[in-house]
Amino acid sequence: MLTPMQAVVSIAVMAVVTFLTRALPFLLFDRGSHPPKLVLYLGRVLPPAIIAMLIVYCLRGVSFAGLESWLPPLLAVVLVVVLHLWRHNNLLSIFGGTVFYMVLIQAVDWQAVENTVLVFFN
Repeated sequence: MLTPMQAVVSIAVMAVVTFLTRALPFLLFDRGSHPPKLVLYLGRVLPPAIIAMLIVYCLRGVSFAGLESWLPPLLAVVLVVVLHLWRHNNLLSIFGGTVFYMVLIQAVDWQAVENTVLVFFN
């Protein structure tokens, strides 16, 4: 547990760091001039790179041992792609995919789905 003085110092440090991260771009770049080409390049390539890293991170533990371990993530990724291509809205895509995935893993009886698929294809 923090002492009152440690809490005040921690809050002050967090406030200064937050203020500096918000103010730094305005201090570095004059409002009248264009941003450096590197900043424009990073602004163009970093969002897709970060999304790709998040996809790899989210799907790293997928196992193909059973239908319930790979089908919900695959369907959620497909929904995210479809939503993004349809509306071009990152928030809608991520939120829609997350809700869909949670419904799939919480409400669907994957053992029954797997048995039905096996009966259908055998």
